[in-house]
Amino acid sequence: MTVTATPGTGPGPGTGPGAAIGAAPAPPGTTGARKAPTGPARRGRTALPYLLLLPALLLELLVHLVPMVIGAVMSFKELTQFYIRDWGTAPWAGFDNFSVAVDFDAPVGAALLKSFGTTCLFTLASVGLCWLLGTTAALYLQDSFRGRGLLRTLFLVPYALPVYAAVITWAFMFQRDNGLINHVLHDQLGIGESPAFWLIGDNSFWALLTVSVWKGWPFAFLTVMAGLQNIPRDLYEAAALDGAGMWRQLRHITLPSLRPVNQVLVLVLFLWTFNDFNTPFVLFGKAAPEAADLISLHIYQSSFQTWNFGTGSAMSVLLLLFLLVVTGVYLAVTSRGRRAGRA
Repeated sequence: MTVTATPGTGPGPGTGPGAAIGAAPAPPGTTGARKAPTGPARRGRTALPYLLLLPALLLELLVHLVPMVIGAVMSFKELTQFYIRDWGTAPWAGFDNFSVAVDFDAPVGAALLKSFGTTCLFTLASVGLCWLLGTTAALYLQDSFRGRGLLRTLFLVPYALPVYAAVITWAFMFQRDNGLINHVLHDQLGIGESPAFWLIGDNSFWALLTVSVWKGWPFAFLTVMAGLQNIPRDLYEAAALDGAGMWRQLRHITLPSLRPVNQVLVLVLFLWTFNDFNTPFVLFGKAAPEAADLISLHIYQSSFQTWNFGTGSAMSVLLLLFLLVVTGVYLAVTSRGRRAGRA
């Protein structure tokens, strides 16, 4: 008797003694293939990342957005110490608080305008020095040499230290009679006829700037150093073969390649520095000297020393609007520059 084998029924996987009897053959092209989830399963997998982000978003709303909305409402109220226990019962003041804040001929508005100018000057100097020091250190530590890892670690120490511990240490160092700064400058180097006052008077601006730069430049160093890792080394080798020196490589390769990184870095440093409250508060206390009267500390003093929380809230809203406008203009200009560069 002759046995004829039909296609697909010959010996093969699943046809041995242990194979299931009467099992239907799998459709062609589906052997071992895993079906993609469809319907509710696919929607569940798509929604999983958003569900994981939901707790963080809720905390963000509670910590930032809700106080921001409450502060905006308070800016339209005549909120003083008489209504602080139940601020919702404070009478509405409309735009009177904003009028007081922007009346630069009156003492309150003039003081706010002067604090705003001091903050702008301080922010420009701090951001510029932070970027310059961070970029210089990152470029210097690009090449391999003995002790590079140790230097990188030491450079990041100011960024890793808690803000309060670092600023309190600087406050002790800036003491007039027994501080380290005057001991080195006056006693050791003989600079100045007498020890300088660093925490009062005009020198307070330079003391605050020193602490701010010392605290902020490691972040610029870390960011620029990460951006340098993405620049191909072949570009530098080709430029060196063409006779380009270090400065030409920096101008035509390094800085253009770091432009996207620097755009984000400068914006972040600007927002952090302009809003910085911890550094002047810990360094000077509740009342900063006139030369170092940053707007964040000025708003705090206007709110909690005069107990006029309505005016203080109006100043905070004006500060928020200013930062939003500056950020929007900056992003528009940088985006237009990127599009022009690509074209």
